[in-house]
Amino acid sequence: MAQAKVFVLVGGISKDSLNRKLFQFFKEEAAGKLSFDQFGIESLPFFSQDIEDDPPESVTDFKKRIAASDGVLIVTPEYNRSFPGVLKNALDWGSRPYGSSVWGGKPAGLVGTSPGAIGTFGAQSQIRQVLAFLDLRLMQQPEFYFTFPKETPGGKLPESARNFLSGYVSKFADWVSR
Repeated sequence: MAQAKVFVLVGGISKDSLNRKLFQFFKEEAAGKLSFDQFGIESLPFFSQDIEDDPPESVTDFKKRIAASDGVLIVTPEYNRSFPGVLKNALDWGSRPYGSSVWGGKPAGLVGTSPGAIGTFGAQSQIRQVLAFLDLRLMQQPEFYFTFPKETPGGKLPESARNFLSGYVSKFADWVSR
């Protein structure tokens, strides 16, 4: 059986982003279960209706890659109890022009991490509204609000975190394969 292809949006675009690190752990855990197509959303221009009917090549490529995927994984940090503008910009591009959204009906997962005590609960509660409107079929359980450990001994996640991540990955792989 072929592995499901998952399009990945990581909302943390800094080179040392905790969410990029989280995605690397996710990818390692999903080896053999899922394949990933990660897109650098920082390459997308700001959305504007002035260019939506004749978008730049980066937008065209972005939308083609989403359309070719079996599912979507969003990995988001939290800024000021919400998700990053660069991630909202990407979601908007995928939905436009009106009537040509590539998001509709795609199974999706939502994860995120931060050093704070509640992980990315605020960001995820905000983005869920947008994902529902875009008609992404978001996996509801388990929720994944992760407080990133200050130190990852040997570059690895602690056993308890790895066990939770493993369970999430398995459920997500099943969700995308439905």
